[in-house]
Parts: sequence; structure tokens; C-alpha cells
Amino acid sequence: MITRRKFLGTLATGAATGAAASVTRGAAFASTAASYARIFGANDRLNFAIIGLNGRGYAHLSSIGANKDAAGVTHICDVETNILAKFAAAAQKELGYAPQTAQDFRRVLELKDIDAVSIATPDHWHTPMAIDALAAGKHVYVEKPCSHNPAEGALLIDAQKKYGKLVQMGTQQRSSPHTIDIVAKIHDGLIGRPYFAKAWYVNTRKSIGHGKEAPVPKTLDWDLWQGPAPRSAYKDNLQPYNWHWFRIYGTGETLNNGTHEVDVCRWALGVDYPKRVTSSGGRYAFKDDWEFYDTLVTSFEYDDKTISWDGKSCSGMTYYNRGRGSTIVGTTGSVLVDRDGYEIYDLDGKKKSEFKAGSTTSTADLVGRDSMTDMHFANFIAGIRTGAKLNAPIDVGNVAVTMLQLSNIAWETNHELQLDPANGKNHERRRCDEALGPQLRTRLDAASLGKLRIPLEAHR
Repeated sequence: MITRRKFLGTLATGAATGAAASVTRGAAFASTAASYARIFGANDRLNFAIIGLNGRGYAHLSSIGANKDAAGVTHICDVETNILAKFAAAAQKELGYAPQTAQDFRRVLELKDIDAVSIATPDHWHTPMAIDALAAGKHVYVEKPCSHNPAEGALLIDAQKKYGKLVQMGTQQRSSPHTIDIVAKIHDGLIGRPYFAKAWYVNTRKSIGHGKEAPVPKTLDWDLWQGPAPRSAYKDNLQPYNWHWFRIYGTGETLNNGTHEVDVCRWALGVDYPKRVTSSGGRYAFKDDWEFYDTLVTSFEYDDKTISWDGKSCSGMTYYNRGRGSTIVGTTGSVLVDRDGYEIYDLDGKKKSEFKAGSTTSTADLVGRDSMTDMHFANFIAGIRTGAKLNAPIDVGNVAVTMLQLSNIAWETNHELQLDPANGKNHERRRCDEALGPQLRTRLDAASLGKLRIPLEAHR
């Protein structure tokens, strides 16, 4: 077991250890990767590694497979061997060939033949892993939220600029043709001057109970799973999904799902950081280990516009008969848009027209295989191969992420946040520090490329 103190004490030597070890122990693994590159033949076909295989990783697999003429999956990686084995079987069936497997993502980043990685790990690993991948010369597709806290988001943007590789965030609705179309129409005056947007998400999540300390499953590398997070004992109600509701790993429903709709709202309104954030709610439905709210109402205020976010994790009562979506209100009408299409209304609330994408999505779907994700990967691949403009580059995607992280801080401190709209920074930094708490402040103090590593040698 690597303690947190040992983790921090080996920061300076971790990178050198990994580099030296890669020359010897990584040789066979690298040779296999080179063989895989030869199977694909053409040099312009991108080699992907998928890291984090439970849930959303299956959508990454499907979407890379949908772009098989331009990209292939050469490697898959997960810290849990049973998840890795299950995914490997699915990959073999879907792709028609078997990608190489690895438990430690750093072994994958050592390989020169990998062009890009897609990251679908728990939230607390998104930024550290993405930065390591950039430093290793890889392009990065990272699921939302791109970071665990505002400071990490800034670090990731800086790293992307430093290393010059592409980073696409997984807000796939940015690549949805009907959403691109309706946002353009709103910008062209379809509903007059847009001034208010409401986003929402509802689900009927159950209680996670009260976890008990338990032996770490033999299939799980618990030290590597925790990574840059403060060390804690393994509990039986954490994996494989409930980490979302623990603050040192997850970011709550706002970042888990609200990122998508809030991003659409700010895109449609043409705004970035607000000047004021207020947030209220609580954990009402159950009394258990869930550390975030299950019900939250947040307001993001601008000089002449407002965005409202409603999250209901434990109630299936929908808005407009939709489990998730966004409404954009303007001076001459309104638009209702979700992943399945859009509807246009006049000032009296009468429907004028609609568009249906031909798909039906559900908030109960935790994987999300869909054409939007296929197109989002296609856009990312085109960005790498031809220089196409990304639909959700990290500096754009991080805005909604930071807004919702500030929403979490406003909720936890029970305090409205006054922000600088130019950069989203709080005028009262003390309040943010109080919200982060000592554990997360320690995490932020260690948040640099050289300090977000566990010694690779320990996991050979």
C-alpha cells in the first residue's frame, strides 16, 4: 500500500524511474504495439488507446469503431482487471481484432506508436492523466468534466498550449448537427435577443447506503485508482460508479451531467463566465454516504442575461416531458433543444416548428453510444489529421466546467460568488479555499505535472 506521504515523497523521482524502466520492461510491450501499427498499414490511420473502460469507455470504443477508416484502437487500459477483461471481449467483437491490454496507463503513454488517448476514468484522474498524455506527445480526448476543480482546469489549458497537441472535451452535443443548426439560428436572430436559458437533468438514482471498509478486490489496483487523490481505505459502496458522489473523486451531478446542458445554454446565449453565482439545494431523498446534493438550483448571472441549472438526481419528474434539455428565451420567442431535436415557440408559447433527430435518449443510459459521440470523435480525428477546427477544444469546454465547479463551491459555502467575468476567478478567494477543504487544498498544492505521479516502478 502506497501511503499519501510516500506518494508525495517520491514525486521528484517518479518520472525518472518510469523512463528508465521503460527501456527494459517496456520493450516487449512496445514491440507488440509496433506490430499493431504494421497491421493497420497506412501511416495516416491514427492509433488510439482508451483509458478507463467502465461505462463511457464503451461509447469511445463504438465511436472510434465508427471512424475505422481513419482510426483504430490499439490499446485499452483499466486499473481493474475484471473490467479490462470484459471490455477486451467486447472490443474483439466490435472491432474484429483484439487491442493490447494494460492495467497501468503510464505503460501505454510510453509507447511511441500511439497517436491519441481517450480518457473515461473517474473525474479526479482527468487532468493529471491528460497532462501526462500531452507531455508524452499524445493528442487527448477527455470526458467531461475535464478537471476536478478550477485550478486543474487552468493547468490543463496551460499544458495544451505548452505541448501543442489537441485536447477535445467530451461535450458531444457540440458536434450535434441539429444543435449546431439551432444555435446558429439563435445567433442570427431567430428569437430576437436571447436573454435567459434554463438547463436541467433528472434521474431516479437510488441510495448508495453506508459503505463499510473492506479488503481491496484482488482485481483492483487501489493505489493507482486513487492516484493524485488523498489516500483512504477502500469501501464496498464506492466502485464501479458511486465514486461520483464522493468529493475527493467525483464532482456531483452538476459536473456529471449538467456540464452538457449548461454548455449548450452559454453557447446559445453567447456568454462565458458570469459575474455572480448562487446555488442552493441538499441531499434530501436519502441519508447515506452521498456527499453532494441530490437536488440543486443554480443561477449564473451576467449583465443582461441569466442561466439557470436544475439538477434532480432522485426524482423522475421531468420538465417539458424531457429528462434533460435546455430552453433558450428571447425577446420574440423561445427554443427548446435537447439531444433528440428542437422546438421553436412564439412569445405566446405556441409551437411554430420542430425538428426531430430520429433518436431517443434516456437519462438512465450510463454509456451513451450515439451518433453525436461518433461525430465528436470524427471532429477530433479530423483535427489531428487535417487541422480541422475542434468543436469543443479544452479552452472552450473548460468554461462550463469551471462555472459548475464554482456552483459546487457556492453551494458548499452557502455563499454567493462574485466573479471577474474576464476569467471566472472569485473576488473572495477565501470562500473558495474554505469550500475546497484541507484535503483538496493538499491536492491542488501538488497539482503540477511532476507531482501527479505514483512511482511507475511500484506497479510493474
